[in-house]
Amino acid sequence: MTTLICGSLAYDTIMVFPERFKNYILPDQIHILNVCFVNPEMRREYGGCAGNIAYSLKLLGGDPLPMGTVGSDFQLYRQRFQELEIPDHHLAELEGLFTAQCVITTDLDNNQITAFHPGAMDQAHKNRVADAEGVALGIVAPDGREAMLQHAADFAELGVPFIMDPGQNLPLFNKQELLGFVDQATWLVMNDYESQLLMDRVESPLEALVDQLEAIVVTRGAEGSRIYTNGSVLEIPAVHVEEPVDPTGCGDAFRAGMLYGLARGWQWEVTGRIASLLGAYKVAYHGTQNHHFSREAFAKRYLESFGEALPTDWQGD
Repeated sequence: MTTLICGSLAYDTIMVFPERFKNYILPDQIHILNVCFVNPEMRREYGGCAGNIAYSLKLLGGDPLPMGTVGSDFQLYRQRFQELEIPDHHLAELEGLFTAQCVITTDLDNNQITAFHPGAMDQAHKNRVADAEGVALGIVAPDGREAMLQHAADFAELGVPFIMDPGQNLPLFNKQELLGFVDQATWLVMNDYESQLLMDRVESPLEALVDQLEAIVVTRGAEGSRIYTNGSVLEIPAVHVEEPVDPTGCGDAFRAGMLYGLARGWQWEVTGRIASLLGAYKVAYHGTQNHHFSREAFAKRYLESFGEALPTDWQGD
C-alpha cells in the first residue's frame, strides 16, 4: 500500500562547541551580543520530517512516497533516496532556492543554539495530493504552514485516510484551523507537550476531540505512548534502550511505525508497539536516518520486548 508522506525535507548541520556558551556571553552586554563559537566537530545529516518518516517506513518494508519542495542543492539527498529505492518524483526542485537548512550548535552543558532557514519548504503548498497516483494512506507532517492546510484539505476531499501531525508547527495555527484538522483527519498524533497546547488552543479535552477521529496518539518519551480510541485509552510501553544516544527524529520513526501498522489494518496494540520499537532503534544512533536493522532482528526484538510475536503476515510483503 503506497503511503503519501507530505512534509519537510532538510539538511541538518550539527556542530559541537567543546566549551560552554555561558563563558562567552556577558549578561550586561547582551544588547550588543557579538560572539563566534569555533566548532571543531561537525556533521551533516539528511533530515526533515518527510525524509525521516520515509526512511524508517522503508526500513520496515513499507511503500513510502514522500512529497515536498526542495532547493537546487538537493542532489546528494536525491541520490540517497534513489539508492534507498525511495521514490523522488514528488520532490519538486525549485530553482534559486535552498533546501530547508537547520544548523544546531550544542555546548558541553547540552545547551543549544539553533538557526533554521525554511527555503523551498515555504513553497510546499504548490504540491497537490491529487498529483500522486495510487495513494491509499497518508500523513501531513510538519512543513510550510500553507502546505499543511492545503494537504489536509486535499486528503479530506479525496477521501484518503491520513494522520495529522502538527508537530512543532502547532503554534502556527489558530483555534479554527486546528479544529479543521481534527475534522478532516482520520488520526491525530502529537507529543505530550503538543497535546497540552492543542487542548489549550481549542479549549477541549482529548477525550472530546477523539470522538471526531478514529484515534489520537500521544507520545510521552521514555514513558511510552497513549492511544485514545473507541472510548478507551491504551498504554503502550517504551522499549528499553541500553545506551540512548540521540532522541532527535524518534517522533518521526514512531510515526513511520504507525503508518506501517495502519497500512496493514493491524490492531492498535500491535501498531503502537511497532512504533515504540522503531523509536527505540532510532534513539541508539546519532542523526535521524542512520539507524538500521534486518526484519528478522526487528521481529526478534519485538518478541523479546512485548512477549508476543508480530502478526503472521509480517514477512508477507
